[in-house]
Amino acid sequence: VHLVESGGGLVQAGGSLRLSCVVSGSFDGIDAMGWYRQAPGKERALVATTTTGGSPNYADSVMGRFTISRDNAKNTVDLQMNSLKPEDTAVYYCNAIVRRVVNVEGATVRREYWGKGTLVTVSS
Repeated sequence: VHLVESGGGLVQAGGSLRLSCVVSGSFDGIDAMGWYRQAPGKERALVATTTTGGSPNYADSVMGRFTISRDNAKNTVDLQMNSLKPEDTAVYYCNAIVRRVVNVEGATVRREYWGKGTLVTVSS
């Protein structure tokens, strides 16, 4: 399973960027997809996640500015980022929890995967 992010870059404060992530490989379903970020000197933190059939979940710091969207047919997840602030500067990582059926009875296993990250820099 591979996750590939795109859409990072340099933007001025108040601007917008859209990140995209595509999940490819062998699996039977994706239970959850999301975005995390890691700023310099800080731990990786949740930005937004979405589960199959569930409501999106956002970090308080991005609520109202960022929107996560998922295309189940294409196995993609996007993050629309508006009103960007310098404190949004970070490497953004795509995350997916992938499901596989492992036997004829339908037993499943789930595994978490990460992309390599894409850098978002917001200048003041």
